[in-house]
Amino acid sequence: MGHVKLTFDNVRLRDKMLIVYILSVFVPIVFTNIVFYHVTIDNVREQRMQDISRAIEQIRQEFRAEIEDAVSISGVFYTDLLLNEILEADYASPIEYIEAYDSYLRRVLNSYAPVYHSVQAITVYVDNPTMLHSGGIGYISEEVRNAAWYRVVTEAKYSAPVFMRTETGGVKDTFSIVRKMNFVDGQNKREKILKIDLRTSALRQIFSNLNLQGNLYLVNENGAIEYTTDRTIDWMREKRNFNELPLPEGTLTLESGTETEYAAYLNGWRVVGTISEDEVLKEVRKSREFIILLASINMVIPTLIIVWFTKSLSDRLARILKHMKKVKNQQYDTIDRADSRDEIGQLTSEFNRMTLQVKSLIQDVYLADLQKKEHELQTRYAQLNALQSQINPHFLFNSLETIRMRSLLKQETETAKIIQNMAKIFRNSLAWRKDTVTIREEMEFINCFLEIQKYRFGDKLNYRLQVDESAYDCQVPKMAFLPFVENASIHGVEPLKGCGRIELEIGRTADTLLFTLQDNGVGMDEEKIRRLHGYLEGEEEMGDRIGVQNVIYRLKLYYGGRFLLRFESEPGRGTVVRMEIPLQDVAPPST
Repeated sequence: MGHVKLTFDNVRLRDKMLIVYILSVFVPIVFTNIVFYHVTIDNVREQRMQDISRAIEQIRQEFRAEIEDAVSISGVFYTDLLLNEILEADYASPIEYIEAYDSYLRRVLNSYAPVYHSVQAITVYVDNPTMLHSGGIGYISEEVRNAAWYRVVTEAKYSAPVFMRTETGGVKDTFSIVRKMNFVDGQNKREKILKIDLRTSALRQIFSNLNLQGNLYLVNENGAIEYTTDRTIDWMREKRNFNELPLPEGTLTLESGTETEYAAYLNGWRVVGTISEDEVLKEVRKSREFIILLASINMVIPTLIIVWFTKSLSDRLARILKHMKKVKNQQYDTIDRADSRDEIGQLTSEFNRMTLQVKSLIQDVYLADLQKKEHELQTRYAQLNALQSQINPHFLFNSLETIRMRSLLKQETETAKIIQNMAKIFRNSLAWRKDTVTIREEMEFINCFLEIQKYRFGDKLNYRLQVDESAYDCQVPKMAFLPFVENASIHGVEPLKGCGRIELEIGRTADTLLFTLQDNGVGMDEEKIRRLHGYLEGEEEMGDRIGVQNVIYRLKLYYGGRFLLRFESEPGRGTVVRMEIPLQDVAPPST
């Protein structure tokens, strides 16, 4: 910190003021204006995009309303029993058909077009040769059967209405609702197809209501463009896919939700709008010049003020410095214009007074008497002892006990039990000042460890501990069994997706202690087992951690070659560890 201060103290005042200007004026103004500009752009774009999205959604709603009107009309025709009866009848003469037509068909076929402005024509196609095919009644001829709309509606499994673009005069410029009329059972000996043509001008009017400096596309469920305001696309003759359009860079795309709820005939159809990002941000960018001008003014005025103020300081300080260098060369000239009252003016006055006093002393006293001996100042530095506060282990143990008691008071018995187990492990680690422990002490460690693991994994871990009563007082090297239990829990059971189980059995014979540990974990491959068995034959030194390798190393120090340790495992089938230790008194390891 002192180095930074010294470095800054060596900077000239003019440069310091320049740094203050850059950090306090220039950078904040530039940063603030950049942030303001981008935030404004983002807000305007978001608002504009919301307005366009709402407008596109309104177009979708109006378009769907027009289609639903036509679908409603088709439903009336579909369920009209008298209409179906007239279409199914055989007429002996044209006069008989004309009477039926005038009595009902004319009124039905001509009553909807004046009411629904979007309906252009309603035609019922029927394969009844006894009818006159005019005035809204058409014959299912070979030409009709070859039409695309006829194949689509006849191949449909159900009689639901189908919305599609159809041809008039060889050009696909008309949208139609087509459906089979087979509602009345027993009146389906004749094939009857209802076709309601919509006015393209009505669709064009809907899509022209949006004040959008871009293009709109009506896209079907396959992504094909059925209608568009894009004048570069001849939608009536060309078959174009919207996803394949070469949109200019910077084009924003917005689309309405697809029809999937109840309008099966519009399933997957959507309205898509494209607009240039420059068009969206046009209004904001108009004010960019004003923002730049305002930022320039905010920077120029403070700059002029700081330059004028800095020049006032630096010039007077430079004059003082110049006269001080003259004093160094034994030129005792005073500074003119020392009448200012600020700190620099006071410094100038004091310099003049000091210069006159020095000049007077030089004149009154012999130069030899002015030479003073330099006294060496000896300073004794007190050495500070760094107080390193070490955590008292007993303090940590007492703290764990305090947390446990507070958990019990709050009836958090499970947490208190785990804290008690941790306290036991910590307390025992403080008390172990010997190299060997009894099986009872080792099992207390193992039980505390497994309880903590049980707290972590819950029902995922189960364990069973079985110790022969005659083995509890046998001596073993401390932490000879715990690392194997830890490996079984962490490396065997923890990776399992299901429930894990650990079983530990300790028994004894007349002169041997038997240790068996079994788990149903993920197991080990042959390479890992070979490496573990290799530790029994190798001469590796003890590492930093109390792992399996170091346990084997310590067992070899205590028993030499008089102990047995084997591993049995297969991937996915668990692991079994068997150990046999001689029961004679354990001697401390030789170094």
